[in-house]
Amino acid sequence: MINNRSRNEMRIHRHRRLRKRVVGTIERPRLAVFRSLKHIYVQLIDDSAGHTLLAASSVEKSLADSLKNGSDCEAAKSVGKLIAERALAKGFKTVVFDRGGHIFSGRVKALADAAREVGLNF
Repeated sequence: MINNRSRNEMRIHRHRRLRKRVVGTIERPRLAVFRSLKHIYVQLIDDSAGHTLLAASSVEKSLADSLKNGSDCEAAKSVGKLIAERALAKGFKTVVFDRGGHIFSGRVKALADAAREVGLNF
């Protein structure tokens, strides 16, 4: 059988399948990653209340000025460090990682490794 779904539709399908098991709480929020072709975005989300607690992206002025490109591994590392520092400052030490249907390599892995280096546990 031929699959007629686009690449993004398949990613959304994988993300919905993952979200059945990955749930964020106020004690352990969900670290949701979204990567576009030009930038990378990350949020800490409390799913029980439906609120975004923290957010960071490669679009922010503080990072965009220092980055050459918003869509490479260096940008992902910078965003990972930034979200981890903000999370630790707010008192969040452990999170649940939500890769957003993307495979765990490249920019997604670089962001996760940078967040772990700063001290975030997942």
